[in-house]
Amino acid sequence: MDSILFNTANDAFHDLYWRIVRNGQDFAGTKALFNVGFYINKPHYNTIDNGRVKRDWSIEYAEAEWQWYLSGDPSVEKLGEIYGKVPAIWKRMADKFGYVNSNYGHQWKRNDQLDLVINMLKANPETRQAAISIYDGKEITNYSNDTPCTYAVQFTVLDGKLNMSVVMRSNDLWYGFCNDQYQFSNLQLLVAQKTGYKVGTYYHFAHNMHLYNDKLPKNKTRNFHK
Repeated sequence: MDSILFNTANDAFHDLYWRIVRNGQDFAGTKALFNVGFYINKPHYNTIDNGRVKRDWSIEYAEAEWQWYLSGDPSVEKLGEIYGKVPAIWKRMADKFGYVNSNYGHQWKRNDQLDLVINMLKANPETRQAAISIYDGKEITNYSNDTPCTYAVQFTVLDGKLNMSVVMRSNDLWYGFCNDQYQFSNLQLLVAQKTGYKVGTYYHFAHNMHLYNDKLPKNKTRNFHK
């Protein structure tokens, strides 16, 4: 699939929903597209609205998750303190200690990666090393309950603007992308603020971009032609 340019994350969500419905392959209880890459031109417009698809996305929850990431605390108990409760999905993904691997804030603070990237970008805007590893192969045996969907995040400065690329092994469009893009676009803004660059584009790549079957239209034929 060729890379597409979207204006906002909301545009991306609604467009990709129908692309998956129409063209997705049946795969492990989902409809999936493979090797999906796209640009978001205005990543700071990172809310998801109801359109032809009624998503009912919650900015209150997304912001709570962002604050959880900023804390660097991988415990679901910390998310509960911030949000007032722990969503069931995080309870299922937590290990016996109540920790999850998919708190990306915990991952980007591992080995001081975020601070190192910020210092690199300040020192050399032409660096090709401003990358944060989320999925660490050395830890793969510890991913029994919760395997991070994101491999890495990389920053590049072009024409005084901070561009960001996110590479994922798998991305559920309905829940995953809507919240992931909020967290990563906030990360891009945070790094831009700390380095003094303007915010550029956000590039998002997923090897497998999918919708679970229960999120597909009930009457597919009718919805195809709206």
